[in-house]
Amino acid sequence: MTPSVSARTFRVGIVGCGAISRNHLEAFGSLANVRIVGVCDIDLDRARATAESWDVPNAVSTVGELLDLGVDIISVCTPHPTHEEVVLQAAAAGVHVLCEKPISTDLPSAERMTAACADAGVKLGVLFQRRFWPGAQRIRKAIDDGTLGRPVMGQCSVMLHREPEYYSKDAWRGTWANDGGGVLMTQAIHYIDLLQWFMGDIAEVYGRINSYKHGAHIEVEDSATAVLTFTSGAMATLEASTAVSPSLGVQIRITGETGASASLTEFPEGSDGRLDLWAVGETISTEAVHPAGVRPNVDLASINGQLIPHHTSQVRDFVAALENGTEPAITGEDATKALRILLAVYESSRTGVPVRFAAVEPPDITGRHSAPEAPAVQLTSRTAAAR
Repeated sequence: MTPSVSARTFRVGIVGCGAISRNHLEAFGSLANVRIVGVCDIDLDRARATAESWDVPNAVSTVGELLDLGVDIISVCTPHPTHEEVVLQAAAAGVHVLCEKPISTDLPSAERMTAACADAGVKLGVLFQRRFWPGAQRIRKAIDDGTLGRPVMGQCSVMLHREPEYYSKDAWRGTWANDGGGVLMTQAIHYIDLLQWFMGDIAEVYGRINSYKHGAHIEVEDSATAVLTFTSGAMATLEASTAVSPSLGVQIRITGETGASASLTEFPEGSDGRLDLWAVGETISTEAVHPAGVRPNVDLASINGQLIPHHTSQVRDFVAALENGTEPAITGEDATKALRILLAVYESSRTGVPVRFAAVEPPDITGRHSAPEAPAVQLTSRTAAAR
């Protein structure tokens, strides 16, 4: 076997020893050119327990102590609003960062993080491991090679199940201050990322949020819906909820300018995304969206565990980017795109009006160079009575 161009071993530190840290420990630990040298948690006992379980030589309680171990990379697994502080400390120390999603809970923070890493000359990657699903990769390829072509219509349905205990077991969950949002910020952001990766840059968002099941336990939304318009003129709908019982999983469908369509399903939650629809030319191939006998509601540990192979793919990509001097698959700028969309849903719900980011240039798919204008309708009781 030909050795890597770089014989360097990267020293890694993990910040935050909560549930998702297992995925990072497994992923980095599987790479031959990586050594995990420390874990960090504000609860030092938890850090020590994690270090002992994973045979990591150092357990510390501050990011400064972790950086003092001479790490090359830190992996950020802390609650959402704390990401910025950790990333800025790492950038100032010249250390590369792989950060759990969301990159942050507000846009100025995300922009400061990306700017700090760029100024320091360090890489910033953000975990959106579902982009590494083979099914997601196939859709992206079909967009690029013209099989689907430029997307014109999209649909993203994130209909998941959470028990009240999910929110009550950690004090930070379900609060605006410490979670940054509800189903959009914590669950749907993965699929908003996939949707915008397929559809392109966002132009306008019109959305609503509500809480139908968990309102007694959380401040944030458990349900949301939105209509999205992209700068290409493409349109998509979004629905998301953790108030569903049983869980229906996730479906993302894309229709391209060729008329072809493809749909990706994650059911049960945490399983690999499957292409349940591939409709190209005169042929339609399908798979069951909800196969018989599959248990729909899955616990968080099982969800996270099933995602470890895709965490590993993204971690491998990130380390390769450091070796080769290239950009990681998902940068801080990339991750900010999904955050921008979901924050616009919150803002639109608050104000009752769409949030517009950019002008729309409708695709010329019929010889028409502008979007068709619907005829005016008088919305009065007389209109309704005439039906």
